[in-house]
Amino acid sequence: MDLTLWQYQFRIIMLGDSTVGKSSLLKRYTEDLFLESINQTVGVDFYVHFLEVEPGVRVKLQFWDTAGQERFRSVTRSYYRNSVGGLLVFDITNRPSFDHIKKWHTEVCEQVQPQKVLFALVGQKIDRDAHKERAVSQEEAQKLAGQLGIPYVEASAKTGQNVKESFELLTRRVYQGLLSGEIELQEGWDGVKCVAPQALQLQRKSVSKPSSPTKKKNQCCG
Repeated sequence: MDLTLWQYQFRIIMLGDSTVGKSSLLKRYTEDLFLESINQTVGVDFYVHFLEVEPGVRVKLQFWDTAGQERFRSVTRSYYRNSVGGLLVFDITNRPSFDHIKKWHTEVCEQVQPQKVLFALVGQKIDRDAHKERAVSQEEAQKLAGQLGIPYVEASAKTGQNVKESFELLTRRVYQGLLSGEIELQEGWDGVKCVAPQALQLQRKSVSKPSSPTKKKNQCCG
C-alpha cells in the first residue's frame, strides 16, 4: 500500500428521499459535472474522491450513493454500519423530503449502534430559490440541524454553489472526530481505515489538552 496516496479512508453514505439530488451532488463534487437528466439510483452506487484535510494528510473518500425509494431500503441499510459519515440531503422545493430527514437520521442511528456516525444536513437545489420555488425556509432547516446537533449547508449541484463546502465540512468533521477520539478505529469496521495507526496516536497526543479532559459521549450519532 503506497503511503503517499492516502493516510485515511472514510466511508460516507448519502441519505435522503429519491430525486432530492444526491447523485447530482456527488457527480458535481467528484467529476465537476451536472446532468439535467440523471438515472435514479438502483440500490447503491459508488464514488471515490481524495481530499487533503491538512498539509500532508490525504483522505480517500468512499461515497455510497443510496437509493431513496422504500423498495431499496433493505439494500441500503446494509451499508449504514460500515459508514462513518452521513450526508442528509433534502430538496428545498420538496417539503416531504425535508419532513423525512428525522426518519433517515433515526434509522441510521438505530442501525449503527454501538458505532457512531457523524452527519451534515444539506438543502439541495438552492438555485431554484430565485424562482420562488422554496418550500422549506433556511431558518427551519437550521432549527432542525440544531435539534440534531449537526451543521447545515444550502447547495446547488446545478450551479456548483457550496457543493465542495458540503462534502469538505463533513469530511473535516470526521477527521476532527478521529483526532479527538470521538471516532475510534475498530477491527472489522470499514467506516475508517488508517494506513499508520501509530501516526494517528501521535497526532492525538499533539492535539490533546491534559488540563481540560473531555468526557466520553455515549450517543451514537451527531
